[in-house]
Amino acid sequence: MIKIAVPKESELGELRVALVPDTVARFVKLGFEVLVQTGAGLAAHFTDAEYEAAGARMINSPSQLWGEAEILLKVAPPGEQNGQPELNWLKPGAILISFLNPLGNPEGIQELAQRKITGLSMELIPRTSRAQSMDALSSQANIAGYKAALIAAASLPRLFPMMTTAAGTIPPAKVLVVGAGVAGLQAIATARRLGAVVEAFDVRPAVKEEVQSVGAKFIEIPIEEDTATTGGYAKEVGKSTQERIREVLTEHIKKSDVVITTAQVQGKRAPLIVTEEMVGEMKAGAVIVDLAAGQGGNCACTEPGKDVYYNGVTIIGPLNLPASLPIDASQVYAKNLLTLVKYLVKDGEMNLDFEDDIIASTCVTFNGEIRNPKVKEALATLVEA
Repeated sequence: MIKIAVPKESELGELRVALVPDTVARFVKLGFEVLVQTGAGLAAHFTDAEYEAAGARMINSPSQLWGEAEILLKVAPPGEQNGQPELNWLKPGAILISFLNPLGNPEGIQELAQRKITGLSMELIPRTSRAQSMDALSSQANIAGYKAALIAAASLPRLFPMMTTAAGTIPPAKVLVVGAGVAGLQAIATARRLGAVVEAFDVRPAVKEEVQSVGAKFIEIPIEEDTATTGGYAKEVGKSTQERIREVLTEHIKKSDVVITTAQVQGKRAPLIVTEEMVGEMKAGAVIVDLAAGQGGNCACTEPGKDVYYNGVTIIGPLNLPASLPIDASQVYAKNLLTLVKYLVKDGEMNLDFEDDIIASTCVTFNGEIRNPKVKEALATLVEA
């Protein structure tokens, strides 16, 4: 019987939990033994009693829980508990499945390899139809996009919808969403449901129909280079293209009441889209919500985790928005993990078939080695520096 362990998240502000009681019950039914650290789900509003009722064995000691784990499921990368590095408790040969930030923290991946821990990074699930139900980046980005629109609506000193009153008609707010991935599309859909007039831009022309399908006008800018990775994610474009994009978007940003930016590139600083000069030309009272704040921000005025006021414009740089809605964020993340583990375990045994594209993409360390070439490249760059 394979032991799956779920620890309490140690990262400050991380309210999500890797498994919810419903998915624990499903794992138990499949023949796994599930260990849950006492209090692991409380921040996400799941009680210890609910986990016990689902069949989990509750463990108070974090070192015992990590030490017994054969598969350890987390949300954030390993940190510290009780002043001790959590990885110290994980035995060699154990499997860690979590968001691991492999390109942003290659040293952490190197430590996994040195400890002979098999690491699977949820950021690296390929964007394919076969892997769709395991795609945690998308499930969490969907929540982030929704919350970004709500933050914008709550912060804007005017109404989102058009209203006709005895005192006259109030026109709807104008919202611009930059980046039409999962987060951007959900931000568009939510802003439209709130009554705003929405337009959007993305470097990938192929997303035009998706943008229109959720009710926004697509801003077309001719781009003469490849703008999408093989996995369908947006690709970083050259400096001249970035300049052309900023030049066209300047006029749209000036007219907008709200700008929501979502453009990110894995392992790199987020592209600068909204310059300080562009912010200076916006309406007084306008709001920018920068979902790329954790990667440096798409706006030059963004400060991660803070609200900045510049020339009458509010720039909001939220961090880890999915954690602000921990019930639903945990539920969908837990289902992503359930699907992935079921895919990996065959007949009660872990089956890491590196000929399989999902496993080959997601597994960053195995048998003391770093498998991901981009992580190796990042480490080499650090050594050279």
